Amino acid sequence: MSGNMYRYLLFDLDGTLTDPGIGITNSVMYALRKFDINVDDRTSLYRFIGPPLKDSFERFCGFPPAQTEIAVGYYREYFRETGIFENEVYDGISELLATLKEKGKTLAVATSKPEEFAVRILRHFGLYEYFDLAAGATMDDTRNKKADVIRYALEKLGVSDKSEAIMIGDREHDIIGANENGLDSIGVLFGYGDLEELEKAGASYIAEKPADILRIIQPTHNSYERKT
Repeated sequence: MSGNMYRYLLFDLDGTLTDPGIGITNSVMYALRKFDINVDDRTSLYRFIGPPLKDSFERFCGFPPAQTEIAVGYYREYFRETGIFENEVYDGISELLATLKEKGKTLAVATSKPEEFAVRILRHFGLYEYFDLAAGATMDDTRNKKADVIRYALEKLGVSDKSEAIMIGDREHDIIGANENGLDSIGVLFGYGDLEELEKAGASYIAEKPADILRIIQPTHNSYERKT
């Protein structure tokens, strides 16, 4: 579909709207210290940014399910009060969202972060007013996969024609989740994923900076070409 026909824009939160690097890694470090695991290189924990938290503790730390549940509890203990605000909005995001709303687009957040935390972050940083919906994971993890969150967001928005919707995110999970729901997608390079990851996942478009998202959504005669 031509980009100017996209009506519903679904945004990932971490690594797309805000840079949560300090807060997430501090929360992971806090949780790991409870198991006498100390991490000196913060960047080694950037891989926790994007995927569902349980998946990350199991995959990257080798924790069994019972230990993972405890680790997630410790993580949220720190994140709920402190890590949640160790965060900042990417330059150009507020202006992008304001412009898209002026153009009559319906905006939603679709994040693997618990919905309660996502709403608090959006409100704290003055972004909540731009969104018609903030869809996230449930605290009990009955909805935590990105594809499930996207599906939930589409249902809540009442999207009947999926060609009118597009998912925007920085990690492969965003792109794969979009593909599983039959949506086009924009992979952004200013977050925590790289070009290889996003192209391999099948991103429809690539945006190097927030302003590129607007050019994809509202193309001119120099329109961005689809990647797939």
